[in-house]
Amino acid sequence: MVKNIAIFASGSGSNAVNIYNYFKNFSDMAVVLFVTNNENAYVVKRVENLDIPLFVFTKNGLENFSELQIVLEKSKIDFVVLAGFLLKIPEKMVELYPDKIINIHPALLPKYGGKGMYGGRVHKAVLENKESESGITIHFVNNNYDEGKIIFQSKCAVEKEDTPESLANKIHALEKEYFPKIIASIIQEK
Repeated sequence: MVKNIAIFASGSGSNAVNIYNYFKNFSDMAVVLFVTNNENAYVVKRVENLDIPLFVFTKNGLENFSELQIVLEKSKIDFVVLAGFLLKIPEKMVELYPDKIINIHPALLPKYGGKGMYGGRVHKAVLENKESESGITIHFVNNNYDEGKIIFQSKCAVEKEDTPESLANKIHALEKEYFPKIIASIIQEK
């Protein structure tokens, strides 16, 4: 039986499309839905030509969850992947998908996580604190920002000459390499 994946994204969607492309040739798992809270996000443009439904909702729509829940159930979603999704997942959704909502964070949690810690803010904080390494953390989502059980981490060196942009490039390379593979391994285990 095919395991259906929904990808939630709030921004450019590069991770979302990378994950979609990775799963295109799988017979037992597939990305069947894209979801965003930002109708102006570049992810909307990226997925236009992919022949996959896109559902757009508001922050209130997420918090109320009823309409989104209907969309997820109609699409028979088994797993949810957060790929640059910035809003907190409601408790009801966490309960509906226990250990089946997977997020990626652009730092080595538990450091540099929590509300408001995303993208360039994380890289800036890592550099300001003169860390020698950073990386990615793939984790399950629970009811607190970035506190779910850690599934996987990968590290990269932080050089003295790094800027938030150069560090972001290193992190994006790790995300591209590892995020789809780890998602696949989690789905195969469940």
